[in-house]
Amino acid sequence: MKIGFIGAGSMGGLLAGALLRARAFEPADVTIATRTSSKAERLARQFPGLRIGSTNLAAVQDADLIFLCVKPLDYRQVIGEIRSALRPDQLLISITSPVTLEQLERLLPCKVVKIIPSIVNGAASGASLFMYGSRLEPADKRQLVSLFGKISEPIEIPESSVRAASDLSSCGPAFMAYLLEQFVDATVEYAGMAPDIAARLGAEMLLGTARLLEQGCTMRELQERVCVPGGITAVAIEELRDSTRDAFRRVLRKTHDKFAEDLAKVEASLSEQSFWTE
Repeated sequence: MKIGFIGAGSMGGLLAGALLRARAFEPADVTIATRTSSKAERLARQFPGLRIGSTNLAAVQDADLIFLCVKPLDYRQVIGEIRSALRPDQLLISITSPVTLEQLERLLPCKVVKIIPSIVNGAASGASLFMYGSRLEPADKRQLVSLFGKISEPIEIPESSVRAASDLSSCGPAFMAYLLEQFVDATVEYAGMAPDIAARLGAEMLLGTARLLEQGCTMRELQERVCVPGGITAVAIEELRDSTRDAFRRVLRKTHDKFAEDLAKVEASLSEQSFWTE
């Protein structure tokens, strides 16, 4: 199986590295094309045998799977470069949520799927969000689930839920890291704990919490098990509830508003008329 990557930025590079470390495919089967050659060269040093394509066309011509890992407003240029070389039997994986399956199937002759990764996939953890195009066969879906199952938990979602799902799986690590940072900083400032010890305790706490949830303990059960009535945690969590009430509703309002803006920009950029008038 031949693999082509277009883009090796923060998420494209992370995804390529994670899949290569998991031996999902061999470096010699991978061609990466990117505007910033240093990023592809770094991957080539890590994974000897990986090829660097001089153009985007070089990454797709012989590929069975094509990962399109560029910013939403770069899709227009990249699609314009590669679509005449694409074949119906090829499978293109888009990792950008504002670009819709309908837009991709309208503009490209190949099979398309949208898969939204998460930064935690780099640690072979977390979810990957799957949305299938209409041209995929059952065998294609099994192949993709097997591939991403090496670095994540593949979860199929309706495309209409992509923003909310991405808030949890893709934005969530940043949200949780921010909250943990506030917790650690407060421990250092208020109680005088050494920063390195506080950071280590916080990280271990978060990891252990995730493992308990993974084992079937619900979020509510976990709170109840720690919050002994009248105890320190119970008093503190009431303060936390008061301080953070509606915080994530406001956060989601921001992400959804920005997503709506991005959708409109992408639609204008990828309209069929815009391609024909070039």
